[in-house]
Amino acid sequence: MPETILHHYSLSTFSEKVRVALGLKGLAWRSVDIPAAPPRPLLAPLTGGYRRVPVLQVGADIYCDTNLILPTLERLFPPPQAPSFYPSGSEGIARGLSFAWDRAMWIPTIGVLAHFIGDNFPPEFVKDRKEGYLGIDISKSAMAPELPMHLQQLHAQNAWLKTALADGRRFLFGDAPSALDLTCYQTLCLLRKNCPPEVDALAGLVPLLPWYDRVTALGHGKPEAMTEQAAFDAACEAQPVAPTHLQADGDPDGLRAGTSVTITPDDNARVPVSGTLVAASDSEIVIHSRDSRAGDLHIHFPRLGFAVVAA
Repeated sequence: MPETILHHYSLSTFSEKVRVALGLKGLAWRSVDIPAAPPRPLLAPLTGGYRRVPVLQVGADIYCDTNLILPTLERLFPPPQAPSFYPSGSEGIARGLSFAWDRAMWIPTIGVLAHFIGDNFPPEFVKDRKEGYLGIDISKSAMAPELPMHLQQLHAQNAWLKTALADGRRFLFGDAPSALDLTCYQTLCLLRKNCPPEVDALAGLVPLLPWYDRVTALGHGKPEAMTEQAAFDAACEAQPVAPTHLQADGDPDGLRAGTSVTITPDDNARVPVSGTLVAASDSEIVIHSRDSRAGDLHIHFPRLGFAVVAA
């Protein structure tokens, strides 16, 4: 199998979810450090223009969004080869609650982060997030009026997490960490790694710290730096793999293999990606794209959070 390549940057909370996932699996992987904001001239051709981070690359197969990247790593490195993200039959619950947590926690977490370090955000980063990604101004001054509401939202979400862990269990589903632990951890990690210590009390994180430390201890696996050019070359030299885990005509809404489609995030960074449907299920869709430089690619998306329409 080709190398596992992750395109990411250090501040990205969603990238942290995948980095710790690679640690839980104990995997060796290639680390491509990319800019926090476009342009990304060697990544954009691989994703068909999809602009969110992280992106997982395996040869000429490109996987977008953590809600697909984690199930993909589970499929490529299943137990007993590597620890599972879904102990005790938890996959359905873990995937559903992970999606809900990401949607609920993203903006309030950014709001609290901006309270502490928003003055340090580069102007071009703030401009990009307003005009090309979130659609809101994430500067400290713009976010300040919403701080009380953002803290309310964090406290309310953290409340159920505290309740779930109150019986002394090590992780949310028992003794083994899960994808849901990694999802909940990522937003707390963004705050604790980038804000002063008082964020723990302000955001109500103190009771969660023993659990937080256990997730942190999973590490990031065995990363090895890789240049953007080397990752691009790896895609050029590979051919996409037939997605035998999916059916060619398995789209639940009746789209057939060979149909031209566009796939667009339904919340933010709504850049449509165009291609030809290869295979699909109710949880994943794969399209073929041919780039003039990178050649043939398969780009994979989750169904949760994305709109798929015939072109």
